[in-house]
Amino acid sequence: MIVRIMGEGQVRLDDSHFAELNKLDDELLAEVESGDEEGFGRTLAGLLDAVRRLGTPLPDDALQPSELILPASDATLDEVREMLSDDGLIPG
Repeated sequence: MIVRIMGEGQVRLDDSHFAELNKLDDELLAEVESGDEEGFGRTLAGLLDAVRRLGTPLPDDALQPSELILPASDATLDEVREMLSDDGLIPG
């Protein structure tokens, strides 16, 4: 799967990491819904760190269609609330 982190670029992730990322996505969704800004910031950072750690960065000149687009690390709770659908950031 190809994942884009807004403002950073794309990484290729093996599908085997989907469960770990879904867990973080569920936590993030709960924090957005409850308005927990501190938890939101911590979980968003954890989700982005996991994608960076588990993924392989694609070259800057590679233009692959992204299956998943994640917000930038400095995104606000309100900005992410707008991005979310009922399924969260990571489609399940």
